[in-house]
Amino acid sequence: MAGDIHAQTLNSTVQVESRINADSATSQNRVTDITRQTQDLLAEYRSVVRETESLKIYNDNLQRVVTDQRNEVQSINRQLAGLEETNRGVVPLMLEMIDALDQIVEADIPFRIEERRRRVQRLRDMMDQAEVTASEKYRRVMEAYQSELEFGRTTEAYSDTLPTTGQTVDFLRVGRTLLVYQTSDNSETGWFNPSPGSRQFEQLPDRYRLEVKEGLAIAKNEKAPNLVTLPVPLPEVAQ
Repeated sequence: MAGDIHAQTLNSTVQVESRINADSATSQNRVTDITRQTQDLLAEYRSVVRETESLKIYNDNLQRVVTDQRNEVQSINRQLAGLEETNRGVVPLMLEMIDALDQIVEADIPFRIEERRRRVQRLRDMMDQAEVTASEKYRRVMEAYQSELEFGRTTEAYSDTLPTTGQTVDFLRVGRTLLVYQTSDNSETGWFNPSPGSRQFEQLPDRYRLEVKEGLAIAKNEKAPNLVTLPVPLPEVAQ
């Protein structure tokens, strides 16, 4: 009888221990699951924190870029306002310069006269073209003045039509001082008389024929430079 009681007690103990072990395993599994979930949540939290920090850095940088662009736009607007004020002053000045250039061409000895008149007209047309910037307009006006200035330091020979007869002749220009011409057969030699009482093309005495011919040859680089005798306009006498 005592053995039966001992056996029952042992079985009960084993069963309790088995339940304890089972409960312990279950608890351990739950702890393991909780630990894994905690680690996953911690990793996710750290990832969110890193992403948040990255977004903050990006947003801070973006804000600086936006601020810089806003300042740049404001600077450009100020420059445009200043440019508009400058244009209001420069455009009338350029128009006056073109008018002055036109007067220079018309008052000068008439070398390459049509070519120079066309250049002045192109400048006038350019001033009405919106696609040409003010700086480009100013550059072209100054370029035209530079070309006119160069005429005073150079000598050239070229062929063109004589206004009085329509005949093609060889012209010799010496700076802005002298313009002489000669027909291709050397039968006629003349010059533009710049004196106020004349301002027209006139024939020269025959003694200038060979001198003008040689001057043309020198200007065309057909002969070595040499001294030639050419008519020189007398200085105007002040009234």
